[in-house]
Amino acid sequence: MDSTLNSNPPRLQMLVLDRTDRPQNMARFYVLSVEPTLFGDAALVREWGRWGHPGRRRLDLFPDFDKAAEALEDWLLRKARRGYRIVGRGDGEEELVGAE
Repeated sequence: MDSTLNSNPPRLQMLVLDRTDRPQNMARFYVLSVEPTLFGDAALVREWGRWGHPGRRRLDLFPDFDKAAEALEDWLLRKARRGYRIVGRGDGEEELVGAE
């Protein structure tokens, strides 16, 4: 077994985004995370929906963690242009902050 495989495992990256506008009765969330798969590649997991309700989920596979992280950044920029803001971050060192 190669020792380099487990020496520096990629850290989980996760962002929780929120778009809330009370006058328009809008309360949406969008979660972006990069997770390793069983096959050695990486998946960008996107979950979205209305706060308090089950949302939708989609996985996009990438050959490595770096490509998935780039895709996460692209989605973050798209969502920021649509008015979403970061309300939580899970990167192994910080607590995930909930939104109400």
